[in-house]
Amino acid sequence: MIPDKVEREIVIAAPVEVVWQMLTEPAQMARWFADEVELDPTPGGEGRLRFEQREPVALRVEAVEPMRRFAFRWAGPGSPRPSEREAMLVEFTLRPEAGATRLKVVESGFARVDWSDAEKARYAEDHGSGWGMYLGRMRDLHGEPAR
Repeated sequence: MIPDKVEREIVIAAPVEVVWQMLTEPAQMARWFADEVELDPTPGGEGRLRFEQREPVALRVEAVEPMRRFAFRWAGPGSPRPSEREAMLVEFTLRPEAGATRLKVVESGFARVDWSDAEKARYAEDHGSGWGMYLGRMRDLHGEPAR
């Protein structure tokens, strides 16, 4: 069975305000996520992410709830703009936790895209491990949370 979403969660040893900046400021995003980031972090804002030397990926900001939730939809390969039919939704939620921040990412929309089951399964596997790696990079910028 192909999942409809990929979820990852991590605790980062930084206050919510710092993690929020890491998610919404292009220079900060480039420290842990994409190699090049252009982003208008307002609802309806657009942007581009470039990973390594690949083609840039277009995105559109869907939700901004400062210090709580940030969401964007990103286009599939070769798509100039994200559309609901051919783009995944990436949602970050932040929650303070004992002087640190619990950060959860959910990438959803597999049921809507017009891909084969094999393509969906490959995407879910790649992005599941990818989100683990990227969130780990963010965590490593701030050290392990105190327990």
